[in-house]
Amino acid sequence: MNSDLIYLVQTDTTVGFSSSSDEKLSLLKQRPLTKKILNTVDSFSTLNKNTRIPKEFRKKVRNSKKTTFIYPNGMSFRIVDKSSDFYSFISKFGVLYSTSANKTGKNFDREFAISGAEVIVEDKRGFYETTASTIIKLGKKSFKKLR
Repeated sequence: MNSDLIYLVQTDTTVGFSSSSDEKLSLLKQRPLTKKILNTVDSFSTLNKNTRIPKEFRKKVRNSKKTTFIYPNGMSFRIVDKSSDFYSFISKFGVLYSTSANKTGKNFDREFAISGAEVIVEDKRGFYETTASTIIKLGKKSFKKLR
């Protein structure tokens, strides 16, 4: 699989675009290139290869479900639960940028999502909107819930 492509896939949280190119995702969603896009990862060990988790929050990160953490280095990651259907997709790559399949600030539009994707990965569940992940910003000693 080519991770530079834009995939339309039902993630563990909602319908989303996934790619190794955050620039391509930003252009597609018509959002500023300076606005960061979260990464989805297949495991805690993959996460550790990409960022340093403050020691005080390692247990919180390991035990959280459907939660995106913004780390002190400014990067954001969500570990995909191995029991989710999205895990079989993300495990082929290890780490991918992921964002909701809609224009910035808009609701899900199936036509926009399908026309923007280079590869459509639809399973028996189809595509559906669900609740977005919780977002928590971690500092070295404290944290703040953003969503």
